[in-house]
Amino acid sequence: MTTPTRRRRSSGRITLQDVAREADVSPITASRALRNERGVAAELVARVQDAAQRLGYVPDPAARALASARSTHVVVLVPLLSNALFVDLLEAVHRTLFPAGYQALIGVTHYDPAEEEQLLRSYLAHRPAGLLVTGFDRTETARRLIQGSGLPCVHLMEATETPGVYCAGFSQLEAGAAITEHLLAQGYRRIAFVAAQLDPRTMQRAEGFRRALRGAGCYDARLELLCPEPSSIALGGRLLEELLQTRREVEAVFFCNDDLAQGGLLAAQRLGVAVPGRLAVAGFNDLAGSDQMIPPLTTVRTPRYEVGEAGARMLLQLIRGEVPAPGCVKLGYEVVVRDST
Repeated sequence: MTTPTRRRRSSGRITLQDVAREADVSPITASRALRNERGVAAELVARVQDAAQRLGYVPDPAARALASARSTHVVVLVPLLSNALFVDLLEAVHRTLFPAGYQALIGVTHYDPAEEEQLLRSYLAHRPAGLLVTGFDRTETARRLIQGSGLPCVHLMEATETPGVYCAGFSQLEAGAAITEHLLAQGYRRIAFVAAQLDPRTMQRAEGFRRALRGAGCYDARLELLCPEPSSIALGGRLLEELLQTRREVEAVFFCNDDLAQGGLLAAQRLGVAVPGRLAVAGFNDLAGSDQMIPPLTTVRTPRYEVGEAGARMLLQLIRGEVPAPGCVKLGYEVVVRDST
């Protein structure tokens, strides 16, 4: 069935009437079908549920009571709370939204697309004022839910010039290339990339690493060590040991996160591996403690607080009906050179 051309309120939100029209049933039948009430034919239930999913409809049990209310909640979806990166981002979001009269509803996706969908369905039913989501990588269902909500949405930690997409972040790919180019400038050629979690932003850094080495004519896929386990200091130590046992020719290593790199430095001390004499070590994000390692860790300083602040400010503009300019705030990054390279 074709999607109706006129299917939304002025707010842009998909309504029960839109679903009924799409399924070619009455709004009362659509409502009863979505509640799985007795007496509704199975064929009609399936047709209505299919229409609701296609349109990205989220049931609103309090629609009449809230029709004229102004929500004071903003949904913020982040992958983890155990990562200081996102704690810094959330602190900035809170400090920006709270004085403006808004509170954050925090959802943790654990890098799981299905969990993100579930969180979106749950939070959108409460009619928040807007959405702050991490990155651009999500399922088509999640995209339809966001679009169908009619709510302003800002993407964090990544950047794109796509028209109509609002975001605050930086190029993970360019940052990955920049730290690799620093290692190349120091004379290293056998450079390894060690990564965990393997989320979309980690893999963008990996692509930056590859492009820099290919440009220098010394890329070797065998020097990549990719582990899907959650990133941690302990895992970083284990991965460095594996790297030195299986890829003895390596001269430098770029860890995708500082926690891995910190673990790598500690393992190097235990193993008696001189850093940077025998092996150079670099990280990413400039997390707390990286400057206190022995030796202090070379890394990429990322603007996570600034990303949270800029994204929240942009969302406030959208909530007020303003059009942010620019629609993409690029905050850059900084290669911080310390003694580990």
